[in-house]
Amino acid sequence: MAAFARLLECLLWSARKEQEAEEEEEEGRRTHDGPRSLLDAPRCFQRPHGGAAASWGLRFGASAVQGWRAHMEDAHCAWLALPGLPPGWAFFAVLDGHGGARAALFGARHLPGHVFEALGTAPDEPEGVRGALRRAFLNADARLRALWPRGEPGGSTAVALLVSPRFLYLAHCGDSRAMLSRAGAVAFSTEDHRPLRPRERERIHNAGGTIRRRRLEGSLAVSRALGDFAYKEAPGRPPELQLVSAEPEVTALARQAEDEFMLLASDGVWDAMSGAALARLVASRLCLGLAPELLCAQLLDTCLCKGSLDNMTCVLVCFPGAPRPCEEAIRKELALDAALGRRVSGAPQPEHGFQDPGLRGHPRFTSWGRALLQVSRGAVRWNGGMGY
Repeated sequence: MAAFARLLECLLWSARKEQEAEEEEEEGRRTHDGPRSLLDAPRCFQRPHGGAAASWGLRFGASAVQGWRAHMEDAHCAWLALPGLPPGWAFFAVLDGHGGARAALFGARHLPGHVFEALGTAPDEPEGVRGALRRAFLNADARLRALWPRGEPGGSTAVALLVSPRFLYLAHCGDSRAMLSRAGAVAFSTEDHRPLRPRERERIHNAGGTIRRRRLEGSLAVSRALGDFAYKEAPGRPPELQLVSAEPEVTALARQAEDEFMLLASDGVWDAMSGAALARLVASRLCLGLAPELLCAQLLDTCLCKGSLDNMTCVLVCFPGAPRPCEEAIRKELALDAALGRRVSGAPQPEHGFQDPGLRGHPRFTSWGRALLQVSRGAVRWNGGMGY
């Protein structure tokens, strides 16, 4: 797989450099926070981390990469146990800041606390939990507003997964997205909050706003977010009816034995790959025995190779029905990696290069093939440790 990534990068390198100036100019025209410069080479360093709740079969992995952007504005959080609630509850979130990282970092640190407070010790499922998630987002936004420097721009999209023994709850605002794989297919995906969605457009117009070039006031690409307080000043209207709303769209999905995994990611990931392609990639890597945290790192490298120019963060939550390691799949992957390695061994490499996908932080693995070989021989146990 490392050789395949190098081949992709060689093919895409020239095209990416030609697009770079055009993308930067377009971002400067379209965003409300002015031009955002791209780096000469992407920052590929990652610190994948993960954890597991073995007693009820939940595993997760997470990773983030700055990529081509001059600054990192994403954040995320993961909780495998919730205060005051019995085992079987967990919380995960991905936040994608714009106009700075302040709102995203605040959300990662404080949104979980607002969720725990709203849930209490005996939440009523599912409607009571849906209401608690709505209150938590709005309360977090109100607290952020009280701390926000007056007149300073910036905000953050958010997508959160709350796991209970009976339901999967998804709460999102903006264009960070979640996708559920069930029985080998995409069973559910959140829908981005864009100004042209009928419900969003009606709220914006009722609050006295306009939509130009598919953007709110010709500037903001999303219609729901934490922060962005300059768009929350319409007099006489509650927070959920402002030009930009922090009220999340909440979905409750009854858990099934066929549930495999949930992927949460910022928009830089979804810009590079479709939901179906991501589901296939994740399933194929799980069949190779790859730990969720290393899989997330490999997924982000793949999106870099496919041309994503944004910050990227992903959190992968695996349920008991997730694909299991398959010896045949491992043998095929080793053969493919060897064949691709022979084909690209003499090809010129871009000046920055990429590390072996998914193996950062694990210097024992000098190659992707060696990692797979160790997995196939049972030499490695994939026990992810907690980390942030």
